[in-house]
Amino acid sequence: MAAPLVKIVDAIKKSRFLKFGLPMLVIVVGGSFGLKEFRTLRYEIIDKRKTVDPETDEKMNEYKRKDKITIEGEFEKLQNDDIDTWHNIRGPRPWENSKEFQSMQRENAEKMSRRRAESKE
Repeated sequence: MAAPLVKIVDAIKKSRFLKFGLPMLVIVVGGSFGLKEFRTLRYEIIDKRKTVDPETDEKMNEYKRKDKITIEGEFEKLQNDDIDTWHNIRGPRPWENSKEFQSMQRENAEKMSRRRAESKE
């Protein structure tokens, strides 16, 4: 009984396909079936997350905006804003103290706006 087993082992050792190709095919084909199962499980979980019970849906509706944002509304806001007199204030460098730098930038911006207002008069 051991003789046929020895012949099979010798055949596996000699054949490159049985030694390398067959395990490769088993991994590729088996992996595709395994990935299919993981994909279906993933999408089932995502579908379960999307279903919301009515109580939670009502709570979320309370937090939603009552007014819808429209292009016309945003255009009216831009019409009311003064976009010609703005100042570019850069942020601080990593080695600079942010509070001191920003206050200094704001003071400089106020001085510049005062000078412009005085020059227009």
